[in-house]
Amino acid sequence: MEDTNAATLKPGRLLQQFPSYVDSTDITLTARTLCEILTRSSPTAIETALSSTGISLSTDLVCEVLKYCYHYPSSAVKFFRWAGQQGTKHSTPAWNLMVDLLGKNQLFDPMWDAVRSMKQEGVLSITTFVSIFGSYCNVGRFEEAVMSFNVMDRYGIEKDVIAVNSLLSAICNEDNQTARAVEFFEQVKAKIPVDGDTFAILLEGWEKEGNVAEATRTFGEMVISVGWSPQNMSAYDTFLNTLVSGSQVDEAIKFLQLMKKNNCFPGYDPEAAIEIWNYATENNITPLDVSANALLLGLCNLGRFSDLRRYGDEVLDRRLSIYESTMEDLKKTSSKEGRAARDKVDSLSRRWKAR
Repeated sequence: MEDTNAATLKPGRLLQQFPSYVDSTDITLTARTLCEILTRSSPTAIETALSSTGISLSTDLVCEVLKYCYHYPSSAVKFFRWAGQQGTKHSTPAWNLMVDLLGKNQLFDPMWDAVRSMKQEGVLSITTFVSIFGSYCNVGRFEEAVMSFNVMDRYGIEKDVIAVNSLLSAICNEDNQTARAVEFFEQVKAKIPVDGDTFAILLEGWEKEGNVAEATRTFGEMVISVGWSPQNMSAYDTFLNTLVSGSQVDEAIKFLQLMKKNNCFPGYDPEAAIEIWNYATENNITPLDVSANALLLGLCNLGRFSDLRRYGDEVLDRRLSIYESTMEDLKKTSSKEGRAARDKVDSLSRRWKAR
């Protein structure tokens, strides 16, 4: 790897993602000592200063120091080289940290030098490329991120659904880039079998952007591609929240009923559940049973047992059905939350049984 200059990623973002050793309360004394040498010594004196410490290196110590060197990439490279000369073979995590550190500082040529060295050492993995995807996407270089995906097999790493999902996640993590992620998805979906997580990532992107129309299109393709499964509940919850946030409550209620029909009941945001419930009751939309059970489960999942009891009474007052599966989930969750929660659910359960 060639030498590098000072950090080039936007300082605010770098500081937010990777705190300095100065601010850390978890760093060991030995690692702090090495970090101080790296930040205070002149570039030509770093290796001499490191050697003079007499510190015995371990793979864990090398990783610890590198974690706090994101602000000092040139010094990190010198430390990494020096550590490799001390008789300790670099671990896979240490190599991955080095790749990530260089990438997050937009030092992409040295980053690829490190990747080639990793290939020679036989320590490359999908983790390395996940880091590369994130580094390119962080600075808006999406085409390079896709090119990195395209060359994975040249480095002996399979281009599988995990790699696809990792790149989609990196793209969608940036603001207003879900359409770009879909563009990549369209390129690979015929070549690489996708899964529920693939669609969940895209749906989360559309939710963040508030794009109901595209979320609906993506969800439709998801059902055709992977069908219905309780394992994909996070995707369903995301789509439901997108509908509610987009003031499509009528559609959200229809979707709830469709989820129930396909044995995929939600555990989503209780605020969205309350909004659906209020809309359904105010507009006399029937049947209400599905919305009622979704509301109770949503409140339970966030530990809002006082609200759960209050809405539970309203549900029973309206002579609506609380499903047996719902009551079982309420009991199971409340049993882990302490006596107050158990008492509220037990009280509701007694009334439910006596209905």
